[in-house]
Amino acid sequence: MTQSATSEARSDRSTVDTAQRTIRQYFDIEGERLLIGGVCAKDLAARFGTPLFAYDAAVVRRKVAEVRSTLSGRFSIFYSIKANPAAALLKLLISEGCGLEVASGGELKQALAAGCPPQMILFAGPGKSETELAAAIDARILEIHVESLDELEQINRLASNRGQEVSVALRVNPVDAAGGAMRMSGKPSQFGIDEECLDQAIDLTERLPNVRVSGVHIFMGTQILDAAILDEQYRRAVVIARRVAERTGPLRRIDFGGGWGTPYFAHENPLDLAAVADVIVSIDRLLAAEPLLSKAAAIIEPGRFLVNEAGVYLTEVIRIKESRGKRFAIIDGGMHHHLAASGNLGQTIKRNYPIAVVNRVGAALAGSTEIVGPLCTPLDTVGRNVALPALRNGDILGILLSGAYARSASPHGFLSHPSPPEVLVENGIASEIRARGAVEDFLRDQALEYENG
Repeated sequence: MTQSATSEARSDRSTVDTAQRTIRQYFDIEGERLLIGGVCAKDLAARFGTPLFAYDAAVVRRKVAEVRSTLSGRFSIFYSIKANPAAALLKLLISEGCGLEVASGGELKQALAAGCPPQMILFAGPGKSETELAAAIDARILEIHVESLDELEQINRLASNRGQEVSVALRVNPVDAAGGAMRMSGKPSQFGIDEECLDQAIDLTERLPNVRVSGVHIFMGTQILDAAILDEQYRRAVVIARRVAERTGPLRRIDFGGGWGTPYFAHENPLDLAAVADVIVSIDRLLAAEPLLSKAAAIIEPGRFLVNEAGVYLTEVIRIKESRGKRFAIIDGGMHHHLAASGNLGQTIKRNYPIAVVNRVGAALAGSTEIVGPLCTPLDTVGRNVALPALRNGDILGILLSGAYARSASPHGFLSHPSPPEVLVENGIASEIRARGAVEDFLRDQALEYENG
């Protein structure tokens, strides 16, 4: 067997192995049928149609408990909405005691609609509009995370017009940064105020009577699976927080950001939560020893870690074809609903998400298959050389690890297929939490008549 063929065979099997690992860890199997929240996945597909996203509420609650088990009383969880903004998921997370971190006016509106108290909302993002800042100030949210000097001046003006004093955290872009699948700092960046410009930013705040520096926010990277990297990041954040507090006085909050990862592929291992708990203990001691930081609350902002494993993208095989020795399974979903699964959302090397035939879990494998969607582009491939049972029309595939950066991070308008529904399942009860779109949606905001001169 050639090296190329050996690599392909390994890729085939690793996709299956990762799927089985995820299923064993988070879901149940009845016979050969995958259960999501106690409901057969194929029954969900029959009831709600395909493609659809299904989320197991119990898995989300479990992940919140896992994070909380690592934290001291100083730390709070603020879910990063960008991972998945489904309002019912937000409501579930709020009920579990989580705050919410938003990054747009739309996310702020969803957070408030889901019942999140304004004093449990943080607002970050490099390009907040005046309308968005005004909405955050009017809602009296906990804190706005400032990412540039002119944003400070804009907030001060808006707050002055309203006779308010607004709490802000300085988001800092450190001079150096620890690792992660996607580094967010330690280089020229639109995110945060460069560490070397901190004194300039603090000088400015001293001239702005309607702005109060209540905290700092340092987020260095995402998809971190090594507790040692979190430790390095958090220690760096404490050093920066001390520097800010020496100018501003005691800080109320230190936001350590998110970045807790989940393993997608066979070569990745889960984040060691016992090691993370040790990191938290160490950071708590550091803060307690700092007079200007000893009373500061600490915040982490997990997104992916809380919801990713809970989600499964269900899609039906609608056609099987052979082309020059290669087998293709054409499905009714694809990259327009799940861009990340196609490898076109930040992956340098395209690897397969874990995929299972949910109506025949554990069936014998029968060679490699390309899993492709209905779009007119070769980019619409969600599985490459995947080892699966012999597929047939009507089989339901489940793309696992689809709870984060999936539906909401995908180009629904491409080729004008209806958007997929979302279903939340708990204790054997399935609820449609977002309805399926319709082809008419693509005409709703268009004008068919226009002026021509």
